[in-house]
Amino acid sequence: MEHTDTEIAYQNKDIFSKFMGERMRNKSFKAYGLDLPEIVRVEPTNLPTIQATELRIDNLFELADGTFAIVDYESDYDEKNKLKYAGYLTGVLTRFYEQHGHFPILRMIVIYTADITRGTTKDQLDAGAIRFKLDTAFRSDLSGDEIFGRLSSKLEDGQPLDDTDCMQFMIAPLTYREKAAKQAAVRKAYELTNLISDEETLNLVLPGLTVFCEKIIDDQTYEKIKERIRMTRMGREFEEEKREAVETEQGKTILRLQKAGEKLSTMAIATGWTLEKIKSFLQSMNLQPAQ
Repeated sequence: MEHTDTEIAYQNKDIFSKFMGERMRNKSFKAYGLDLPEIVRVEPTNLPTIQATELRIDNLFELADGTFAIVDYESDYDEKNKLKYAGYLTGVLTRFYEQHGHFPILRMIVIYTADITRGTTKDQLDAGAIRFKLDTAFRSDLSGDEIFGRLSSKLEDGQPLDDTDCMQFMIAPLTYREKAAKQAAVRKAYELTNLISDEETLNLVLPGLTVFCEKIIDDQTYEKIKERIRMTRMGREFEEEKREAVETEQGKTILRLQKAGEKLSTMAIATGWTLEKIKSFLQSMNLQPAQ
């Protein structure tokens, strides 16, 4: 069964985006066949307006020219998908206006897997008042076998992977047709990571596989990749920051319940913390628990 979790990498995509962003900086879309400015950072994709309509962006990148690129991956073509893209664009515009008081310049990138060939899609929507043009890339233009063969040869010879190699490594499974072939390619890519000795390269391609191949990866391979990530320095740092984020949210819950006059037992049920830990937390905030 393919992986269908709504948040990638340990159920906390915001923190994960931070770590991916550090490694995606200065990377290029040229590996996708797109001549666009380099990536500056990865933006969070948990947009409230998108969550409310059960739409979710695959990736959101800030580029070197100050524009923002929304990226979606498709294995089929449907004109109706342009309604989804319009929702993405509106969601990003809403969030940025609320946070910064102005509208950003957006790009909408659609990367088609090898199931879709160039010339069979339309990249523009013109509905009068609403118009936009997509930047499209087609994995059918690339050969997965050629990519895997080249990467295998470099790794077996002990050669380091450059930025283009890493980007193609992460999207190589999308160059195959049919779900079963794509899933087999993800497993092949995972096995190939055993030949990577450089930790920084691993810190990019391992989580990158879960991000770019989210819609096709099977549960067993996903769990294997997660376990490998946990063993890296990035994985340990991620787990620590995730723990701190959880503690922060639990602390906020306790403060809210304290203000409402709730008892310690209610706080314990709401957070999973022990009574002693709650008392200690309240004392550190110079607060007395409700009687």
